[in-house]
Amino acid sequence: MGPKSREIQMKLMRGLLDFVILNFLRGQPMHGYQIISSLRKNFGVYFGPSTIYPLLSLLEKKGYVSSQWDLENDRPRKVYNLTAQGVDMLTSAEVSLNHIYRKLTNGSNNLSLNALSNNRNPKVIKI
Repeated sequence: MGPKSREIQMKLMRGLLDFVILNFLRGQPMHGYQIISSLRKNFGVYFGPSTIYPLLSLLEKKGYVSSQWDLENDRPRKVYNLTAQGVDMLTSAEVSLNHIYRKLTNGSNNLSLNALSNNRNPKVIKI
């Protein structure tokens, strides 16, 4: 992956980080370090504890995740679970992202991804 592609991927990840975390939690409950490791493994990006833990706290305040302490290991860890409200949010986000993607890639009156990436001054470009 080239430097420009990497930059674009980081921008997208920053903007979608909450949804990526919710999607990880859809698969299984996780603690913060597992989320950090999964982001690095799956996307090749590093978001540290100073980014992940405040975001998890915000997601919990909004009711999208719940947490409980796991005291059975050597070290206590807060484990996060996706709530029903989080599932609803994730489903809505997927529908919206799919709609945006379709608009960017299909049809004659839609915005082109290539046109956007080649244009230094982004505007709505009709094809």
